[in-house]
Amino acid sequence: MINARSSRRNFMKAVGLSAAAFGLGPMASADESKGRRPNILWLSCEDISPHIGCFGDPDAITPYIDKLAAEAVRYTNAFTTAGVCAPCRSGIITGMYQTTIGTHHMRCGAKLPPFIKAFSSYLRKAGYYCTNNSKTDYQTKDLRDAWDESSGSAHWRKRKGSLPFFSIFNFGGCHESGIASESKYKSVTSRLKPSQRQDPKKLKLPPYYPDTPIVREDWKRNYELITAMDAWAGDLIAQLKQDGLYEDTIIFFWSDHGVGLPRAKRWLYDSGTHIPLVVRIPKKFRAPGQGKEGAIDDSLVSSIDFGPTVMNLAGLKIPEYMQGRPFLGPDLPKPRDYVFGARDRMDERYDIIRSVRDKRYRYIRNYEPLKTYYQYMNTPEKGATMKEIRRVAAEGKLPPAAKLFMAPRKPVEELYDLKNDPHEINNLAADPNYQKILTKMRWVHLKWVRDTKDVGLIPEPEIMQREQKYGSRYAILRQTAGDSLNRDLRDVANLASGGKDSLNQLIKAMKHTDAAVRYWGAAGIGNIAKDALYAETSMVKALKDESVSVRVAAARALCLMNKPDKALPVLTAALSGEHQWGRLQAAIVLDGIGEQARPAEEALENALTGQPNKYITRIANHALNVMNDTNNTVK
Repeated sequence: MINARSSRRNFMKAVGLSAAAFGLGPMASADESKGRRPNILWLSCEDISPHIGCFGDPDAITPYIDKLAAEAVRYTNAFTTAGVCAPCRSGIITGMYQTTIGTHHMRCGAKLPPFIKAFSSYLRKAGYYCTNNSKTDYQTKDLRDAWDESSGSAHWRKRKGSLPFFSIFNFGGCHESGIASESKYKSVTSRLKPSQRQDPKKLKLPPYYPDTPIVREDWKRNYELITAMDAWAGDLIAQLKQDGLYEDTIIFFWSDHGVGLPRAKRWLYDSGTHIPLVVRIPKKFRAPGQGKEGAIDDSLVSSIDFGPTVMNLAGLKIPEYMQGRPFLGPDLPKPRDYVFGARDRMDERYDIIRSVRDKRYRYIRNYEPLKTYYQYMNTPEKGATMKEIRRVAAEGKLPPAAKLFMAPRKPVEELYDLKNDPHEINNLAADPNYQKILTKMRWVHLKWVRDTKDVGLIPEPEIMQREQKYGSRYAILRQTAGDSLNRDLRDVANLASGGKDSLNQLIKAMKHTDAAVRYWGAAGIGNIAKDALYAETSMVKALKDESVSVRVAAARALCLMNKPDKALPVLTAALSGEHQWGRLQAAIVLDGIGEQARPAEEALENALTGQPNKYITRIANHALNVMNDTNNTVK
């Protein structure tokens, strides 16, 4: 067995690095590298939960991943930090929470401080040949030195000599579009044999879906796309063996989040964040007690741990700023007690949700509980399963578990016992027998928000303005007095869904010097609405606030108090204002107030063209459809 500490010292010496000064060292020659440092291969795929045979799924047809797992370790508690690709992948490449670096909104472009780099950049500096084939989706343009090559033809075979490599191959065939698109589904699965096809009638559906032939067809497609992915993975493993590199290469297999269907993708339940993770380590690269063939490891692993783990296996020092922690290699830190997740803007809809998961329980905090679970969003609404959920709901025939997620609002807190309730249907947050667990998980969540400096609690227009001022989103809560703002922001954001008992504190928050805190004061007063009528004066005053987010939140509050007269001019002005995300916020409020928005109909029609982003147009169009009661509209 290789001594891990000695191996690390030898590696650092070989590439000319010291532990104290981790910088650019001389490139190792092929002779120096051969057999000394592991190659590392990532087999990454999109939009799949652990519907893999080796993870116990009886319906899965995945012989190649199953064979890999027989020689590897299966991680049964691996989770992503988001239920959607781009925020999650930004965390994977940096080893940091998307809510810390400001990449939390789906489809955004954050500026990063210069010291935050892709973990692959450190590998490159240490002499690794690094390739990505070819998905990025990092939500930033500031990781330009991440790869030697990132393209559809990138491959370890392009390296010079026998340099160690780190190579990612990404399979996009099992993306949600492979389920939704008939042509893509047929293309991806065209090589499947009849024996690899699924009988939709025999598959077991999750209880939160209506049991109809259309839903079963989507569920069948999910499995068949995974089987196609399995063949792709098998081919790459075969290439390693053909090149004589199998015993010189550590292999990771993982997915970026859960299955690409409603209540899974984009959500923080296990259906959206629990992923398959398999790691095969050849014997000569194993640290003591690690990598045993066919082993099962129930340690909690977060997707932000992947990069630091690769660095540790390669013998590199992990930068102190990284929030991920290695779970393989020498000198491991204490295992995780919890993993964390965040949901923020998904394309055109805001919904701030946070989660904490230990090995048994999941806690979810809904910061915007007045919003329904299934807000209308253009992409998922195109899917057959989402359409079927809408159709069956309109007929009043949804099964009880599915009906839960059609509720007009969400609970503020959710708590699930995954041992007894693996589909997370029975919310225990109000159960007196679970109050001790609820209190503990709530505290863990609030501590995480504070410690990680959760930028996601700041309205997006404010983020954009402060990013320009401070140079990055990461820096916003790290300025002078940033700690006090971080605390006040967290506290008032929590008060905003605390009910009428929080009203006096919310009114007080409207006098705060920071607009982000005032925003949550106004949002909270709007949440209380008719029980907060004596806050009307504060809301009218806030219509002139310097921040568009505060103005829009105050207008929303007045509309929910059934006092829209002064609010509507502010909303229509914001809808054509200078801040594109302020426009989106205004459009969302107008979309949500129904017939009250009738005087703004012309402004909404004007918003259908000439917008800085398509999300404003989508919401304006939906608001007009709802207002005019056209077919196939939902709130």
